[in-house]
Amino acid sequence: MSLLRTPMTPTSVLRRRLREARRALSPAEQRGHSHAIARLLGREAAFLRAHRVGAYWSANGEIDPFPLLRLARMRHKQCFLPVLRPHPQKKLWFLEYSPGDPLERNQFGIPEPQLRNRRIRLPWALDLLLVPLVGFDADCNRMGMGGGYYDRTLAYLRRHRYWHRPLLVGIAHECQRTAALKSNPWDVPLDMVATEERIYLNNTARA
Repeated sequence: MSLLRTPMTPTSVLRRRLREARRALSPAEQRGHSHAIARLLGREAAFLRAHRVGAYWSANGEIDPFPLLRLARMRHKQCFLPVLRPHPQKKLWFLEYSPGDPLERNQFGIPEPQLRNRRIRLPWALDLLLVPLVGFDADCNRMGMGGGYYDRTLAYLRRHRYWHRPLLVGIAHECQRTAALKSNPWDVPLDMVATEERIYLNNTARA
């Protein structure tokens, strides 16, 4: 069930309500939704074709992408996690990750691979990128945390329409779906969003 909003609902209020909705899910529901999304996306041609899959370390009730990453590794795909670029870039790099690799916490307390002696990947080196979100609508518009890290990192997709990598896949709980979100000039649209119930496709992305 989507979270209702009105045209007068401030973005900050909607973002808070959506974060509260996902945090209200029980640990069992959280795990169940993550595994359901792994089953759904694991059958998608976009996932099956991808060789390099980017993800994120979940926090604050976000969908845990690691069930899908375990499936990716079983199919001999390379997996990557984001690393914050040095201030003031406010963009992301991506480093290959395998279970057991050393991690360190960034300025937000989120674990990320250590940079030392590691090859940095830029987003266009990935085939598929799992993107965290606070909210989304049925047209695959995304509401993020407000920091703009993903929008800045992926801004090249707005400037160069011939780019087709990576495919952007939002993963979320169905309770994070809301009524139509206003699209801002700096927003980068998702190609699809997967929840525990279904997959939403953006039929106009990169048209």
